[in-house]
Amino acid sequence: MRYITIALAKGRLAKQTMGILARIGITCEEMEDKESRKLIFTNEEKGYRFFLAKANDVPTYVEYGAADIGIVGKDTIVEEGRKLYEVLDLNLGKCRMCVAGSASAREALESGRMIRVATKYPVIAKDYFYNKKHQTVEIIKLNGSIELAPIVGLADVIVDIVETGLTLKENGLEVLEEIMPLSARMVVNRVSMKMEQERIGALIEDMRSVIEAEKN
Repeated sequence: MRYITIALAKGRLAKQTMGILARIGITCEEMEDKESRKLIFTNEEKGYRFFLAKANDVPTYVEYGAADIGIVGKDTIVEEGRKLYEVLDLNLGKCRMCVAGSASAREALESGRMIRVATKYPVIAKDYFYNKKHQTVEIIKLNGSIELAPIVGLADVIVDIVETGLTLKENGLEVLEEIMPLSARMVVNRVSMKMEQERIGALIEDMRSVIEAEKN
């Protein structure tokens, strides 16, 4: 039996995903070992292999077939724009991609005039402003604390993930527009979906049952 390889975005999401898998009988004891230097973990009995990757890299591993399946946030899937199938919403890590800024930036947003937008997500920001709002903007890519940009005058607004909105509030900013809801998704390599249709299909359905049961 060939392995089904699953790439997991490092951190809390990987732990939560393994929790869902454990409920359908797919576990991986090797991953519990905090001292382990291993990069790839296997469940020989069920024929699964797992590895942890930076979230941004997960869609790349899946598109190129290094992983059959990936578990990663919707924000990363949209931003990376890889060719893959998105098959399941895990209902984990729920948050929103928003346009945020000071209350005074609302007028600039609504006037349609040229504004500067700071973001870690230039693809999402560009698509939203150019294709949905038809507004010309200058997009500034940042990697660190995005909230700083409007405070120091680098940008009029930011495009970022908002979970509770507390960080925004503490910095005198607020959500001005919502771009899309976000959560963790399962993505599948296009070839794997054809070659391993039965096993991957069964896995998707089993996981869906657990997710639905938890919702209710």
